Amino acid sequence: MKQTLGYLALPLLMAAALTTQARADGETIAVFTKNQTNPFFQTVRVGADNMAKTLNAKTLQYIPTKPDSIPEQLSQIEDVVVKKPSAIVFTPVDYKAMVPGVEKINEAKIPVVNITDRSAGGKFLSFVGADDYSLGLETARFLLKTLGGKGNIVIIEGVKGSLTNVDRVRGFNDALKENAGAKLLASQPGNYQRLQALQVMENLMQSNAQIDGVLAANDAMAVGAIEALDGANRKAQVIGINGTKEAIDAIKSGKLLASGDYNGFFQGCLGTMMAIRSLRNQPVIAEIVLKPTVITKDNYQPFDVPLEQRSCPTFEEASKLGGK
Repeated sequence: MKQTLGYLALPLLMAAALTTQARADGETIAVFTKNQTNPFFQTVRVGADNMAKTLNAKTLQYIPTKPDSIPEQLSQIEDVVVKKPSAIVFTPVDYKAMVPGVEKINEAKIPVVNITDRSAGGKFLSFVGADDYSLGLETARFLLKTLGGKGNIVIIEGVKGSLTNVDRVRGFNDALKENAGAKLLASQPGNYQRLQALQVMENLMQSNAQIDGVLAANDAMAVGAIEALDGANRKAQVIGINGTKEAIDAIKSGKLLASGDYNGFFQGCLGTMMAIRSLRNQPVIAEIVLKPTVITKDNYQPFDVPLEQRSCPTFEEASKLGGK
């Protein structure tokens, strides 16, 4: 009798297992990033794709064609609400202006994870980002230590009013306050864009005969500043933030002094992981704030790995990376 029940039960158990498996993968995750011009966001997208593939899910990428366009991202939200993906991983192009868009996602009852720029409103499963103030403070401290605590400094800011820019520039300025011999000549926006930063740097060089250090709020602008310096045959120590491939290459060649590691790859990985775990009724981490690392010529090797060869962290590792 026991044997008969066993034969009857086995197909039922297998069917149940297959049903569970069918529900537990194949999700579609819509990933929103801010632009195609900043290499950092390509890193985020590759991390999201990597994690989705690992967990047998798939991604849909939403990227404004005009960098950081509020109207375009709002339009993309209208589109995603109609298409109803399983979940959304969301970077707002503007942390305040996109709140109504997030509320539309909430009303549509699509689960959403916030990454990179912390939204000023809306309901999220989780937040994954980095400590922008510490990144600004520590990278600026490294620059000023290299300069012996003195010199003429310029800041090239990101988008005025954006939360990442506010916190990074606050960190830059606090590091400057620690060094009485350093003089801030100017602090101007380059909007996180390489070409705009190049033009800002060209203008700053015309009005300042001696610039010893450049604090750029991201790597793309740091590279733009270096191009301007090279074009004018001038020298200055330059730092950026993001830890992008082009920043690592510039550090290796001696063009860039340092970059604060913002770890976009992990942000893409972990944001997607939290979205999928929630869909599968698994525990999620409510907040992960990645700790800063200043990448220099002395420690760049672990960061000098092609994106396609990188691996996402496990859930257990994620909780040790700054999770709450």
